[in-house]
Amino acid sequence: MIRAIARRAGSGLAVLWAAATAAYLALLAAPGDTVDSIIGDGADSPQIRAQIIAEWNLDRPAIVQYLDYLWRAAQGDLGRSYLLQRPVRDVIGDQLAPTLRLAVAAAVFGVVLALILAVVTRGRWARRASSTAELVLVSTPPFLIGIVLLSVFSFRFGMFPVSGDRGWAALVLPAVTLGLPIAGVLAQVLRDGLDRALDEPFAVTARARGLTERSVLIRHGLRHSLLPAVTLLGWLSGVLIGGSVIIEQVFGRPGLGQVTLQAVSSSDMPVVLAVVVLAAAFFVVINTAADLAYLLIDPRLRRS
Repeated sequence: MIRAIARRAGSGLAVLWAAATAAYLALLAAPGDTVDSIIGDGADSPQIRAQIIAEWNLDRPAIVQYLDYLWRAAQGDLGRSYLLQRPVRDVIGDQLAPTLRLAVAAAVFGVVLALILAVVTRGRWARRASSTAELVLVSTPPFLIGIVLLSVFSFRFGMFPVSGDRGWAALVLPAVTLGLPIAGVLAQVLRDGLDRALDEPFAVTARARGLTERSVLIRHGLRHSLLPAVTLLGWLSGVLIGGSVIIEQVFGRPGLGQVTLQAVSSSDMPVVLAVVVLAAAFFVVINTAADLAYLLIDPRLRRS
């Protein structure tokens, strides 16, 4: 187990380095001047530009700036925002909690709904109806789902706030919007896994020992059907990260979405780089947890 964790940690560091380097090179090749981004709408003169170049060390070669960025990032220093003139760590930290609340709530809602759908819709007609609904949810852009939910439950019935982050009621519709596509995919994978697991010899043996069909389903079928669902955790993290940016805009919520859009539009390079590295770190953690979950779900993998 320790060797597996060490191996995953090493590959995770390689992914973080690759993500940071790719983002750095892409932003370096983007049009526009860094000094213009720092000045913004402020006063502009040759003396001010010289001061900015000296203060931000922009006169050094690009490779030196890149290595300095990697060294500072490894020490937890993500630089200072060009636009806000604050440490990037503080800018990200202020907006991280609302995004994490939304992502966790959406993940929990999606997983629980998928489990319920997979278990209760195994009959012929229920399966067909559920599969159709799941296909519609997966094929529909999340922002469109959000607009429909807003129109019905906020504007029509007034059950939830239209925008903002005031209390748990404001979290319901954004979490449902993000969680429905996740539930659609996971339910199909779980249902197929259940069907295969319940036809395996161990399920036949369990029935022969007198276990009820419900016990076989819960104690044996669900456990073995979890492996393919866990594989989707990487995709799930990508949906949550990318979807949160859009859904936060639809529902007018604070979070990394607004910070990211503002940073990209104003060429705030340190903030954009920090968001990319943070997203890559989140992706690495989720996939490492998924790999380790394999070992807990199936003991045969530990022996191999």
